[in-house]
Amino acid sequence: MTTFESLKEKLGNKFYVLLILAIVTTSFTMVTYATIITVAVPSIMGSFGVGQDKAQLMATGFYVAMTASQLACTWLIMVFGHWHTFTISIIIFSISCFIGAFAELFYVLVFARVIQGVTAGILMSQTMVAIMQAFPINRRGLSLTLFTCGTVAGFGAGPSLGGLIIDYINWRSIFLIPLPLILFSMVVGSFVMPNIRNKGVSKFDWIGLLCLVIALYSFMTIFSDGQRQGWTSKFIINFLFIGIVFTVAFIYLQLSKKDRLLDFTVFKYPNFLWATIVVFLTSLGNFGTIYAIPVFSQLVLGLSPYDAGIMMLPASIIAVLFLPLMGRYSDTIPAKYGSLMGLSLFFLGVFPLVFTDTNTPFLFMLMIAIISRLGMGINNPYASKAALMTLPESKIVEATSILNFFRLLGSSVGTSAWVVFLEIRTQFHGENISFTQTQSNYTSSEMIAKLGTLLNEAGLSENMLLPMSLHFLDKVLYSQALTFGFQDGFLILSMVFLLALVPAYLLKK
Repeated sequence: MTTFESLKEKLGNKFYVLLILAIVTTSFTMVTYATIITVAVPSIMGSFGVGQDKAQLMATGFYVAMTASQLACTWLIMVFGHWHTFTISIIIFSISCFIGAFAELFYVLVFARVIQGVTAGILMSQTMVAIMQAFPINRRGLSLTLFTCGTVAGFGAGPSLGGLIIDYINWRSIFLIPLPLILFSMVVGSFVMPNIRNKGVSKFDWIGLLCLVIALYSFMTIFSDGQRQGWTSKFIINFLFIGIVFTVAFIYLQLSKKDRLLDFTVFKYPNFLWATIVVFLTSLGNFGTIYAIPVFSQLVLGLSPYDAGIMMLPASIIAVLFLPLMGRYSDTIPAKYGSLMGLSLFFLGVFPLVFTDTNTPFLFMLMIAIISRLGMGINNPYASKAALMTLPESKIVEATSILNFFRLLGSSVGTSAWVVFLEIRTQFHGENISFTQTQSNYTSSEMIAKLGTLLNEAGLSENMLLPMSLHFLDKVLYSQALTFGFQDGFLILSMVFLLALVPAYLLKK
């Protein structure tokens, strides 16, 4: 049986290099897969004939599965060891990539994304646990920063790589292109992941996991079907009731059982409590932004999938180049100040989007993306360090999984809730705009008249002029309503980052 200490003795200085390489490659690939789907949403909607409420299940299904699997990671590591957990997760992840690439039904595609989410959640949590166990205390800040470099790079590479693949190949290939990276990570990780197992491990809380999955599925169903079914319909009320019941049941089990997924005693440590709230809120807004910007760029700005995706790449490159510099000081600068700095940049990188419309320049969107990526890159390692540094070593592994659980819970809730909010506000603005389309509306009447003249000069028959003009007007009005909806959505996201400043301020030095 090998341990981290025995591997350090065997490999010497190469151990840390190989471990960081495996961890960064894994985090990069997992985040790439999580975000690569954003630019493919319009293409998949067209291929399967589904609306945005269904299409976003590919993203939320992935995040919900990642969220639930976080709490299983600690048990898996204790029972099977790092090596087997790491290797088997990558193999299952790779199989699900092929299922998604060749799916002929939409829900098979969603199923593949769910399996990817389960294994991605385990891998992301496990690699972070490996950092906390393998690195000495005085080097954890730097190692967490390097881990964040992989996630930031993935946020940029996912949409840009996805756009490139969709433009020049097809959306199905996005499931297969990044596979060599994760297989490379498995090979490297096999040298630095110990296979020691803990004896006398407690039983796995299958009932608690079942309650959690049912609760998450119920709330995600409400988000995905609420607009279509009606928010006060019997269908939605039933799922709301089920979600609340199983959430209460999950919390009760975690407080009363010895064998549990979530140890609430870690929240007795103030820094862990405040840092977890910061992580939850930033994830709530961050993944909403990652989903929103590529979709906004295609639907409102009219950019191609590649252009919409490439917008995030320079931002991630600059952030990755800047973060190692921050990492040098991450173990000396108080986490409180680092987190506040990152959250301020987060806010400054989202709030200007409130004023964007169809005339917003590409370079403006690019600069905004750079600021928000820097904010994420600075905040994440400091918030994680603040949460874990004050805990006793015996609670580090479990606390890491809990922190990642709330990170991904914020991600799944943020994306789902934001999409719902966008649809509601777009409908609201669409109805308000339609009320202004009367005969006394000079602007619309003039546009219809001028458009009719142009169509007549193009050779269209008289009886087609008015229907074609009205159809064009309808498209213009929907585009305006969609723009207003996005503006409202960006305002909500910026307020989330502003709110996160409060718990960050409460962190102790």
